[in-house]
Amino acid sequence: MRKRSALGIFVLGLAVGSTVALAQPAAAPAMSGLRAEVVNELSSVEKQIVSLAEAIPAEKYAWRPSEGIRSVGEVYVHIAAGNYLLGSMLGVKRPENTGPDMEKKITDKAKIIPGLKASFDYARKAVEGLFDADLEKKVDFFGRSVTERSILLRLLDHAHEHLGQSIAYARMNGITPPWSEAPAAEKKAASR
Repeated sequence: MRKRSALGIFVLGLAVGSTVALAQPAAAPAMSGLRAEVVNELSSVEKQIVSLAEAIPAEKYAWRPSEGIRSVGEVYVHIAAGNYLLGSMLGVKRPENTGPDMEKKITDKAKIIPGLKASFDYARKAVEGLFDADLEKKVDFFGRSVTERSILLRLLDHAHEHLGQSIAYARMNGITPPWSEAPAAEKKAASR
């Protein structure tokens, strides 16, 4: 009798466990290849963008090189809005209030930097949630049909484009990017 009860409980456990396992959505496989490289590159460019955003004084966030051009703060918010838009093209619902109008609504450095970090977290999660087979899937990109792989490349391209813009803005305001300070100081000391 005991053997039957134990066997019955074991079989019941297998049945319940199998049902629960079948009910779970398929998790994205461990990352390798392009997805892993994109996540690593996103983390790298985020580190540079955020460190530069932190190095620029709050009073410079309204500075712009000329009328009609994005201000320092607007560039950082634009990067965040781009991360949300491109991540949503990969099928991840974006949080409320993360549309293109963010640039005019969020102007305070104390809110911009956490928002920028959150947008990179969102973008990484969007990439991590993909399957390799999804990379060939077609999505609409402003009226053009492109692959999800193209969206991954656009994520990196967009972030790097505006990193370059931010570096120029910083240097125009006498601010050296944090990752350049040590090499510049060493070079200056060596030339003495």
